[in-house]
Formats: sequence, structure tokens, C-alpha cells
Amino acid sequence: MFHVEKYSKNTKENYELVIKQLQALLEGEQDQIANLANASALLNQFLEDINWVGFYLMKEGELVLGPFQGLPACVRIKSGKGVCGTAAASKETQLVMNVHEFPGHIACDSATNSEIVVPLVKNGEVLGVLDIDSPSLYRFNETDKEYLEKFAEALLPFI
Repeated sequence: MFHVEKYSKNTKENYELVIKQLQALLEGEQDQIANLANASALLNQFLEDINWVGFYLMKEGELVLGPFQGLPACVRIKSGKGVCGTAAASKETQLVMNVHEFPGHIACDSATNSEIVVPLVKNGEVLGVLDIDSPSLYRFNETDKEYLEKFAEALLPFI
């Protein structure tokens, strides 16, 4: 049974706790969709000031919408296009302080102003991306990047 934890004011401690919660949620479960659904729900409950969190999965060379929390989203994104496609093509996290300044940004939700996308890479292969949007400019920082990459790493064995 999942219990909502009370988070402290220490961002790093909070991220460490949410990663432990993720590991507990995934323990013993190998179904990709179930695990991604729980991971997106957990991040949606944990993160403040976001308007979308979810996954795109690599299928036949393009990213296809997977489990998420938020408004309906773009269904397919070509590798190399937009923030998600750039993260997938480069295999590097994209930390975008202002999406309106990102060349080729794909606006699925006009309320989004900043975004972070973490590629899910296993054995050198991109399985998909974790995408998180915020209505605020400059919402995400290097601490978010570091710990969301750790979150993705903890998730990889279960997808």
C-alpha cells in the first residue's frame, strides 16, 4: 500500500525519498505500462509547479506517448525534434529554462514555459524519455536534473 510522505524543505532529501518510494512501488513488478504509470503518478504527486509529467516510448524510430499525468498530449514525436526528440537523439538530459527560446519546441500545452526531459537509455539503446513540463519559467535546475536522472536510472530495470 502506498502512503503519501511528508517532504521536508531539503530538496535533495526529498528526491532521495521519492526514489526510495519508486523502488518500493516497482519491487516485484515487471509490467512496463504499470511501472511507468506509477512512476508518472508518483512524480505528479511529488513535484510542485508542474503541469505535465509522463513518458514517451521509442517505437520504430519515433517517440510515442506513454503513461502520463496531465492534459492530453502530442502522440508522436520524431527523434531529433522538439525537446523530447532532442533528448532521445542526443541521449542527454535537456534542461530548458524557457521553452520559447528552444529552437523547434513542440507546444503540446501552450501553458508550458519550462521543461526537463531525461532520456531512458539501457545498454546504449534509447527506450524512451521522461518529460516534465511547468507553467513557470526557470522551474527546473541542476538539482532536478541530477535527481531525475537518478530516478530514471532506478526505473530502467523495470521497463
